[in-house]
Amino acid sequence: VQLQASGGGLVQTGESLRLSCVASETMFSVDVMGWYRQAPGNQRELVALITSGATKYADSVKGRFTVSRDNAKNTLYLQMISLKPDDTAVYYCGLFRSGTWNWGQGTQVTVSS
Repeated sequence: VQLQASGGGLVQTGESLRLSCVASETMFSVDVMGWYRQAPGNQRELVALITSGATKYADSVKGRFTVSRDNAKNTLYLQMISLKPDDTAVYYCGLFRSGTWNWGQGTQVTVSS
């Protein structure tokens, strides 16, 4: 499956962005999908996961980020509000299926102070 992420950009502290990730194959509610991010010099870290309606967030984004999906559109979303400079990273969407994570190419989010 191929994943195409979009929606990143340059914003100021406190602003919002919505990331989208379109899958090339049908998404099923049982699929685990998620957003990870990687800042320069850091390891890739979990941002948010969603499966069968359940969600999980990194402590650093709880209350500010919301993950959702529209299976009819094969699209995963990440709504980000109250962005901080620490949120600056390349954001990757992923789909876990058949024991393997499939990753998109990433979209850059830069938050200026």
